[in-house]
Amino acid sequence: MLDAADPLAEYRERFVESDGLVAYLDGNSLGRPLVASVERLGTFAREEWGGRLIRGWDEGWMHLPTTLGDELGRVALAAAPGQTAIADSTTVVLYKLLRAATDARPGRTEIVIDRDNFPTDRYLVEGVARERGLTVRWVDTPHDGGVTPDLVAEAVGPDTAVALFSSVAYRSAWLADIPAITEVIHDAGALVIWDLCHSAGVVPTPLDEWGVDLAVGCGYKYLNGGPGAPAFLYVRSELQSELTQPIQGWMGSSAPFEMGQGYEAAAGIRGFLSGTPSIVAMQPMRDMIALIDEVGIEAVRAKSVALTEFAIELVDEVIPDATLASPREATRRGGHITIDHPRFAQIMPHLWGSGVIPDFRRPDGIRLGLSPLSTSFAEIEAGVRAIAAELG
Repeated sequence: MLDAADPLAEYRERFVESDGLVAYLDGNSLGRPLVASVERLGTFAREEWGGRLIRGWDEGWMHLPTTLGDELGRVALAAAPGQTAIADSTTVVLYKLLRAATDARPGRTEIVIDRDNFPTDRYLVEGVARERGLTVRWVDTPHDGGVTPDLVAEAVGPDTAVALFSSVAYRSAWLADIPAITEVIHDAGALVIWDLCHSAGVVPTPLDEWGVDLAVGCGYKYLNGGPGAPAFLYVRSELQSELTQPIQGWMGSSAPFEMGQGYEAAAGIRGFLSGTPSIVAMQPMRDMIALIDEVGIEAVRAKSVALTEFAIELVDEVIPDATLASPREATRRGGHITIDHPRFAQIMPHLWGSGVIPDFRRPDGIRLGLSPLSTSFAEIEAGVRAIAAELG
């Protein structure tokens, strides 16, 4: 009944079907491919790569990181042109922005981050702190929650150079109050970086309106770019001339084809690029960004809330001894939920073997990642009931 009433149900046909799949509940780790992307990749290999060869750089590839970045900014981030670029991996772009932000606040000695942030974020903060002789100030958050303005206010101060938080917590799905937290950090005179990996393409995130300084995100979750798809970075226009990113590659040079001595960064967002971009890997992202534009990010968010609400209700009904480790309040929840049970690790191989594909998060959490344009209510019901059956 819910699928029949779903105004976005027709879009599921746009995605490649998977043989033997009962329920794919891991779309926030790896989005399903679009049929259009399969066709685009073949066309690209034959006509652009095979047909135009090296001429492709002059015919559009050279500018794809910024033109596609502008499209992503317009469609999903409410970001004006010239502030978003597609490049590198999330790890690389996050390192570049962390280094640039800490160096832009000389004399300040601390980086602030929460202990439950994604491992890459924490590891990078520790590494940059070690490189620059800084201290990491940790924020402790609830198991089923995340960072709040009050918690951040207790951690930041005159010694804070930069704070790094995730807009949606990778485990609990806690949806941070970005504008309020950003204001707290700015009041302390620091910069803030937001990791949008679990929100880009599923939660409206108007970066310009909220005064965000810097942001990063990956391309293979809700942007459906495929395994290892490039990441993106956002640098607010007012900061672009102030920050200096540390990985000086030819693509970020003001004159990349002159091959001259000495590095001079290109003006604007292009100066935050480094090496040769992965043009092939950007192709599927083009299709998903276009699809989000067609549907509208607000409609995607509405479907996401409906999916997670349904999943929570069903878990309460058929797995009553599981613990919800995500917010019940939809306004504080991203596009997935996590449920905990001591036997979940034991049953995961059986679930995957039967075509039910959720995600596991240690020590005992199953994460249900619901991608609004490809996940049906029927899939959620089949998956949750299969989990209940495995538990007996």
